[in-house]
Amino acid sequence: MALGMLGVKIGMTQVYDERGVVTPVTVLQVGPCPVLQIRDIERDGYNAVQIGFRDKPRRKATRAERGHVSADLESKRRRALTAAGVTLPPKANCEPQRFIREFRLDQPAEQKVGDVLRAADVFADVKAVDITGTSKGRGTAGVMKRHNFAGLKASHGVKKHHRAPGSIGSHASNRGSGRPKKGHKAAGRYGAERITIRNLAIVKIDADHHLLVVRGAVPGPNGGLVMVRPTNKK
Repeated sequence: MALGMLGVKIGMTQVYDERGVVTPVTVLQVGPCPVLQIRDIERDGYNAVQIGFRDKPRRKATRAERGHVSADLESKRRRALTAAGVTLPPKANCEPQRFIREFRLDQPAEQKVGDVLRAADVFADVKAVDITGTSKGRGTAGVMKRHNFAGLKASHGVKKHHRAPGSIGSHASNRGSGRPKKGHKAAGRYGAERITIRNLAIVKIDADHHLLVVRGAVPGPNGGLVMVRPTNKK
């Protein structure tokens, strides 16, 4: 597993290459992301890098959020540990972060607490990425919208039943058990799920504005949080 970054989805557009071929792309604002913690096998049992994204006003941050990134916040526990000779973990000394995520690694991290990750550096030699986001929540939806059912015929004799799910077929599909199988497609909550789109090609990187342009669509609404990491699909 490789190191990734956090960002937000700006929106979709299209770009032309030197041959005049149009490509649908999604523009992402990725980073800068300060490194907040380094996980290792000796202390935590696994290797990972914890990063943050977007500063949070200190007046809106809790004391725990401020203490997570700043070494200047005094407390009884800190004074007791210092008096006992315990070496406290380093702090990033940055503003409280609005979003915090961890990226697990196969090898010990090369980064240090306080480093700032930028898209132009992390994805410099990367050709494609995996992007994870939360899909748009559509509330409770019927089977035609949620599962692409065809519905009943809109002909004479079908009385206000055009979008109904139809028979659940309990006897035929369950051999007389009297109840439907697990996973039967029905109406219910649609969307608001964690979705990963894999192997999206990187079209362009704008280092000055921290923009990453990838081919294709990305889950979630404009302004939604996304996790971007190099793809592991060959």
